[in-house]
Amino acid sequence: MLKGTFYIASILVLFVVLTSCESNFREVQRINSIGFNPVGETEDINLVYTDSGKVASTLVSPLMKDYTQLQYGFNEFPKGVHLTLYDKNGAKTHITGKYAIVYEETDVIDLSGNVRIYTEDGKELTTEQLYYDQKNEWFYTENYFKFTDNKGSFLEGPGVDFSKDFKIMNTQRSRGAISNFKP
Repeated sequence: MLKGTFYIASILVLFVVLTSCESNFREVQRINSIGFNPVGETEDINLVYTDSGKVASTLVSPLMKDYTQLQYGFNEFPKGVHLTLYDKNGAKTHITGKYAIVYEETDVIDLSGNVRIYTEDGKELTTEQLYYDQKNEWFYTENYFKFTDNKGSFLEGPGVDFSKDFKIMNTQRSRGAISNFKP
């Protein structure tokens, strides 16, 4: 009889422990899901950034999710983004990607999915992922890239960093052909 009572008591204790864990586990899931909900969503966004009264850049996207309430806040563009940067003379550099995240604290934009950057004078770079440091106006990627210009030149390989106007480029292991080179 004592064995049977001990057995039933053990099952009851195990049942209480398991149901308590399930309850706590669901509470942890609930808390975590609340933390990663955006504080806002904006559709068909068209942001214009100005500096000293001049347009510095524009950002267009079908959807922006705002996660700036998190410790390391960010804005997510899950349906892609089109960013246009303007230089002092009004020349434009266009950047597109199927997905983007803008990190609030560092001002770095992480673009991915068929990323394309192109200028009005015919320079173009394509890659699968590209970072843009807004403070330093500098792009970089470790992924495979291909750069072309309107003179028939091309450069390709893994890893590159460059200025927004393509005047300065640093490559890692690239190959290519340069047309109309004038030192």
